[in-house]
Amino acid sequence: MNDKDFDLNIVNRFFKHDYHDRGLMKWQGFYLSDHTAALNQQRAHDQQHYPAKPQQSLTIIGQILATAYTQNQAVNLQLNTVNHNNQHLATITTPILGYNAATIVIANHQFININDIQHIELARSTNWTSNQ
Repeated sequence: MNDKDFDLNIVNRFFKHDYHDRGLMKWQGFYLSDHTAALNQQRAHDQQHYPAKPQQSLTIIGQILATAYTQNQAVNLQLNTVNHNNQHLATITTPILGYNAATIVIANHQFININDIQHIELARSTNWTSNQ
């Protein structure tokens, strides 16, 4: 092809009048199957319904925390936190690594405000070990 056969006006006209960019739609076919599977799994997890357990008093919460901590037992925690559908999140099963009047420390050294606890109970499992 030589320069005489190439007309820049034809190219500009094509992009100005004939070509319609679909934006991100053209990239949807490039999702990896494992990414799609992870998105579907997350969507299914988000749609699960976890019924609200009764709100416990700070006194009861403190007693259960003390028992779990001194006996090295895991607890099941339901927090007051809800998702975008106003549904409670899944119960957390964790050891109590430490606590004070306002905060508890759970696995992975995460801090939780005691006022954010809706319900707590001792887990049915045996004593918590560091390799769980």
